Amino acid sequence: MDEKKVGTKTIRLVQGDITEMETDAIVNAANAQLILGGGVAGAIRTKGGPSIQEECNRIGGTHVGGAVITGAGNLKARYVIHAVGPRMGEGDEDRKLEDATRNSLLRATEKSLESVAFPAISTGIFGFPKDRCARIMLKTVAEFLKNEKTTLQEVVFCLWGEEDLRVFRKALGEMD
Repeated sequence: MDEKKVGTKTIRLVQGDITEMETDAIVNAANAQLILGGGVAGAIRTKGGPSIQEECNRIGGTHVGGAVITGAGNLKARYVIHAVGPRMGEGDEDRKLEDATRNSLLRATEKSLESVAFPAISTGIFGFPKDRCARIMLKTVAEFLKNEKTTLQEVVFCLWGEEDLRVFRKALGEMD
C-alpha cells in the first residue's frame, strides 16, 4: 500500500529524489544552523542553487523541532521547508521529530500550499531509527490532516532507497 486517504486528503509514498518532486514544497532535513551540508540538504543546495542557502543565512537558524520556509531556487517545487529533526541520543527525540513534522505542515498551511513532500527526517547522519521515524511522521501527518484547518491536499513521503520505502509502507499499513 503506497497511499492512504485521510478524509478527502491523501498521504502517498514514493521512492525517488526529493529534489525532483513537483509538489508545492519539499522538506529539507535541516540542521539548527540551516547550513545546507550533505544528504538531502546537500542535494537541495546543489540542484536549487545558492539562493536557498542565502535565504537560510538571512533567517539564521531555528530550534530542533522547528521549521522555516524559503524559496526553492531552481528546484521544481516553489518552496523548501527546512525542518530540524533530532539527533539520536540528545533526549526527547520522538517529540522533537513530531514537532519538526507538525511545524513543517504549519509552514505549508501558512503559505496556502496544497502539496508537500517529506524525506525520512533524522534517519541519515542524525541516526534516528527508520521504523520509529516512519511511525511518528505518518501518525503526525494523519492527525494534522484530520484535525487541523489546512489547505494541504496531499502529503508525499519521498524516500530515497527501497529499504526506506519498505519501512514506511509497513508503517502506513499498520495505521488505523
